[in-house]
Amino acid sequence: MFRNVFSFEGRIRRFEYVISFVLYIGITLIIMFAMEPEKKGDGRLLSYILRIPFLLILGAQGAKRCHDLDDSGWFQLIPGYFLVLLFKDGQPYANEYGDNPKGLNEPIPKESGEDEVPIGNDPNMRIRKPRGSG
Repeated sequence: MFRNVFSFEGRIRRFEYVISFVLYIGITLIIMFAMEPEKKGDGRLLSYILRIPFLLILGAQGAKRCHDLDDSGWFQLIPGYFLVLLFKDGQPYANEYGDNPKGLNEPIPKESGEDEVPIGNDPNMRIRKPRGSG
């Protein structure tokens, strides 16, 4: 968790995005209250400058969360889309943006081997067991 926070590539789980979102809000509030007496001129500019790295982190984490939903990272610019990022579960298998961060693999045909487990009610759809599991 929290690897390459400035990278816009890959996928992250909902939990990591929620933590990033809450930390951004908390840090923004701390900066705003710390700069309260200096609301004029340089104090306001400094508060904006201090928030830039955290805004970049939130943007990168948001893009990765969009990727988990199999959407472009630009979707996070849609007003209110952050609610989708906070509450919607990600794609269950690998997509064009990377592997599932929960460790699930793509569904494969039943005849492929014994290192598989069934998914859902369809006996023909199975997934590979995660590496390292007995």
